[in-house]
Amino acid sequence: MSSLLAISCAAIFTPLHNAHANTVQLQPISAITDSVAEYAVQQYGPQTVDSLAKLVSFNTEAVDGLTPDTNPEFINFKLSLKQLSQTLGLDYADHGYVVLIGLGDKESKLGVITHGDVQPADPKLWQKSPYELDTTTTPGLLIGRGTEDDKGPIVTAMYAMKAIKDKGLTLDRRIELMVYMAEESNWEPLKQFLTGFTPADINITIDAEYPVVTAEKGWSMISFTVPKVKDAAETETKPSISAFSGGSFASQIPQQARATLQHVDAKLLQLLKQRGALQQGMRYQFISDNGSLTILADGKSAHSSTPEDGINAVTHLAELLSGFDWPQTQAALTQNFIAEMIGLGLNAEQFGDIGYSDDFMGPMTLAPTVIKQDDNGTQVIINLRRPIGKTPETLDKQAHAAIKQWQAKHHVTLADVKTYWGEPKVMDKAPHLNTLLSVFGHFTGEKNPQPVAIGGSTNSKLFPNALSFGPAMPGVEYTGHSEHEFISHKQFMLNLKMYTAAFIELAVEPKLLN
Repeated sequence: MSSLLAISCAAIFTPLHNAHANTVQLQPISAITDSVAEYAVQQYGPQTVDSLAKLVSFNTEAVDGLTPDTNPEFINFKLSLKQLSQTLGLDYADHGYVVLIGLGDKESKLGVITHGDVQPADPKLWQKSPYELDTTTTPGLLIGRGTEDDKGPIVTAMYAMKAIKDKGLTLDRRIELMVYMAEESNWEPLKQFLTGFTPADINITIDAEYPVVTAEKGWSMISFTVPKVKDAAETETKPSISAFSGGSFASQIPQQARATLQHVDAKLLQLLKQRGALQQGMRYQFISDNGSLTILADGKSAHSSTPEDGINAVTHLAELLSGFDWPQTQAALTQNFIAEMIGLGLNAEQFGDIGYSDDFMGPMTLAPTVIKQDDNGTQVIINLRRPIGKTPETLDKQAHAAIKQWQAKHHVTLADVKTYWGEPKVMDKAPHLNTLLSVFGHFTGEKNPQPVAIGGSTNSKLFPNALSFGPAMPGVEYTGHSEHEFISHKQFMLNLKMYTAAFIELAVEPKLLN
């Protein structure tokens, strides 16, 4: 699978849409739980930061042709996990794509699901290397690729287990941390692993949002290639678009895009500059060179499940160039498709009839995330996050109808049109839901925390009774997949407290907590 198309999973959030909010009867958290959670932070706070710095230093991005057992970055990352496990007195087992780190030997288990791989990062867009934990650029922030998604959660889970071990608390469930090495690129090795592995009967995924996630949208995709078009004679003299591209990977709102225009006179250049100045949050550079004009668009990257947190450079550049009678070049067709079929909307408002919404999970989101020109044409990848409410068959029919209508209008046939409709999932019957809500309420002071839905999707979909629990606070912008990924030190410590508490409440013998 190509690196572009393989990047299919990763979480995260849609705004809270909870039409079923009820008063939650929070359970009291035991004094032992509270005490050990405080101990974890007081005893190990500085060490967790040091351990995070070590894990962030490895660029665990998927590389075509390499596996976690052949990629040196993954090999060294797993070695670091093994060494940390030994230091903390935790057991460690390497199964290739899956690493298991545990405390206790009970047959029943509490599963804690994480991942060690990361999305690509563009070093040019970071103040320091994305693979160096930056604690100085913005005091109070821990900046680096993986700090929030998902190396920070790995570290806090391991030190939470260490605190429990220190205190000699007797477990009635083994605590088993699973670190998967291809969550961002390929779930098949994990599915294969699970055919011969018995997972815990209750699981926590620490790769999403608080208070507790009980519904995830389905990661979905529409892709196609805009074919090469033989340039018309008018492109020799008339203003035209000769190139249009943007985006880095499928699960990121593009921060950068670029277009190249030919035969742009001073009047058109001034008009484009005026238009660009009116787009809030966008920055443009206009570079003229021997009769051609290159436009560099700079927006704001974000996780593609929360397009409202970003400013999509691709859609804004397409909008900047809309309304002109450009000759029908390959680049102009690409720009036109984005402007006409997507525009600046986030919820498929212009893409035929595919847009819809669920009362709890919220609306479908749609964003062009990769526009890449190569020898075969221009590859377009559109990332969607779909809630419950429509079948894949209906969505497929509506998507193809919309594309067919656009093709007929412009007398062009797109190549390699493909769709993928990931399955949304509701997980609201898990037995530990109230316990997790109670832990969150205790440590945050929230009186009535409610389950939430996210743009998804996480590996929790593959496990029984799996609920996502952090690491990001509700209402706070998630930075995973962005070019400024961070977690605040305050949140990092709060996560350590809450994970310690959750593990105790769910895995320690109940008689010790009464």
